[in-house]
Amino acid sequence: MRTGIATVCLSGTLREKMQACAIAGFDGIEIFEQDLVTSPLSPEDVRKMAADLGLGLDLYQPFRDFDGVTPDLLKANLKRAEAKFKLMARLGMDTILVCSNVATATIDDDELRAAQLAELAELAGDHGVKVAYEALAWGKYVNDYEHAYRLVEMVDHPNLGTCLDSFHILSRDWDTAPIEDINAEKIFFVQVADAPKLSMDVLSWSRHYRVFPGEGQFELAKFMGHVVRAGYTGPVSLEVFNDVFRQSDVERTAVDAMRSLIWLEEQSAKWLASSPAAGTAETQQNSRRRYPMELATLPKVNEPAGFNFAEVKADDTVQLEKLLGQLGFEFEGRHRTKDVQLWTMGQARVIINEQAASHTEPAIAALGFDVDSPAIASARAQQLKAPVVARKVQADEEVFQGISAPDSTEIFLCQGNPDGTAAWTHEFGEGLEHPRAQQNAVIDHVNLAQPWQHFDEAVLFYTSALALEPQPFAEVPSPSGLVRSQVMQTSNGAVRLVLNLAPAQQAEKARKTYQEHIAFAVDDLVATARSAQERGLEFLQIPANYYEDLDARFDLEPGFLDTLQELNLLYDRDAKGEFLHFYTATVGSVFFEMVERRGNYDGYGAPNAPVRHAVQYDSLHRA
Repeated sequence: MRTGIATVCLSGTLREKMQACAIAGFDGIEIFEQDLVTSPLSPEDVRKMAADLGLGLDLYQPFRDFDGVTPDLLKANLKRAEAKFKLMARLGMDTILVCSNVATATIDDDELRAAQLAELAELAGDHGVKVAYEALAWGKYVNDYEHAYRLVEMVDHPNLGTCLDSFHILSRDWDTAPIEDINAEKIFFVQVADAPKLSMDVLSWSRHYRVFPGEGQFELAKFMGHVVRAGYTGPVSLEVFNDVFRQSDVERTAVDAMRSLIWLEEQSAKWLASSPAAGTAETQQNSRRRYPMELATLPKVNEPAGFNFAEVKADDTVQLEKLLGQLGFEFEGRHRTKDVQLWTMGQARVIINEQAASHTEPAIAALGFDVDSPAIASARAQQLKAPVVARKVQADEEVFQGISAPDSTEIFLCQGNPDGTAAWTHEFGEGLEHPRAQQNAVIDHVNLAQPWQHFDEAVLFYTSALALEPQPFAEVPSPSGLVRSQVMQTSNGAVRLVLNLAPAQQAEKARKTYQEHIAFAVDDLVATARSAQERGLEFLQIPANYYEDLDARFDLEPGFLDTLQELNLLYDRDAKGEFLHFYTATVGSVFFEMVERRGNYDGYGAPNAPVRHAVQYDSLHRA
């Protein structure tokens, strides 16, 4: 699959954008007209630079408001088009994007539109240019890709074809199956963009909220599957208008964009393999190979089986050690060659890392996941442009496959054991071959704060590299504003990762002012809380008003309600079960949560989140 990206997706100058696209590995680019107009580079400079970088110049865009106009305006539009065709010759480009008219069209007549597009195609042919006509979702008279293609067929000119843009099609919920009936020779270009499902006018949605494939909710693999079945072989190019992307580091955004196309290519191949064409006897073995566009796939991996460990890095570890001890964790010793500690409760393992942690307040630094084959999982992640993280090891020490997440959290892919143990624990103290006879516990979920400019990138990273599935996101009120919360998890809930986007005023210091936490699941939370209380644990103090409201909502047995209030426990219930949990005080930017899931409760106590945010906010500002 030939990959492309529109320069409008990225921040910076045209020169910076082109360099970033080359570094990320794109085959070609679309030049957005404004980027060229505002650049000091001449068209000849751009042409040479693209050649030097190994980038194709695939599309010049956009040419707006051409069709459905009066004769006088048509004459002016053709003059304007000829100037662009001459400019494209200097650039060495042969395809231009022409959008359906949204502003100047006054005549709703397909015969007239076809005649005007025919004049444009004839002029384009004189200059060796192909015109890709695209139906904008908000076009005045043409807003449907099938309508646009009918016009192309009416004109029947070799220099006029259509451009299929996933946003304009999927935002209007148009059926994508008819794409397969389009003559592949008339599909001149394909643009892709994802987006969250929003209830707003489509123009604003398009201009501000598009995201890269895998970061939204559109069925892009299905869209691409139909494009491939149509026989298209040209570029698949990203056209994403997003306020955040255009403020973010250009090279990093370009890499994120390339990752999204690699992911989309794999997902499209999967869709084709699992969705035989109507009226055929395709099999999973031959479905991908029978089409002109070859779709590459990645090393196949299963979703993680569970958390292997969580790591907190700190300069001063006294408060962390005290907190873990009060919760009931046992100190298993220091590593034999590294300045790190291991604490365990059942199968929940926490590493305290003091290496290179000078003047570092406690913060979550790394997570380990149990996977079937760490080497294969690492190879997949690297093909998805994940940076490699290496750790020095001595002889007879476990070699972890590590990659870096968008928020700089280190992700280690570990070989888990069926009984929940980890082979590397023998490197600490006298070794820990089996969990001791202590309370059973596992890491239930981890909550990570995400920088505002990398939130969507993180969703795609965990989806593509770790096979976690994004759940519908929620917005939780806090005293500082709404906190966007995105759960990423495995199908069985063995791994649950919660990505939180802190309010804007906290964004610059998210790890300091918006806390992160590790949650541990136990069998008996009340017993755990009483034991922790006896050890002197400082609980997060929950207001009495919360318990009055709890009683009104759930009509709890009085003795049980008293126990909850006495121990500062929070409670939630749904049709599937119950959820009990409590929080510790915060050390640095880290706190811990202990939870008990009863029945088939699958949530996180979301109604209680505003209480936690308010109490933490008050505690932070009093401090």
